[in-house]
Amino acid sequence: MDIRIIIKIHELIRASRAVNSEDLADRLDVSVRTVYNYITYMKTELNASITYDSQNKKYFYERECELNYTG
Repeated sequence: MDIRIIIKIHELIRASRAVNSEDLADRLDVSVRTVYNYITYMKTELNASITYDSQNKKYFYERECELNYTG
């Protein structure tokens, strides 16, 4: 997993600028399958509360979420 992609997904979801997997894939220049893999990783390994609202076609955090990392 590339931490830069994780950080970007996190920032886009928090800012509500990413509407769906296709939009994230376009913004990150990766495949939709890669986006799914990163979202799954973030949910299972990083305990990110990411949810997909199928009615609004948008990822969002169910609760406040901060990623702590050092660069």
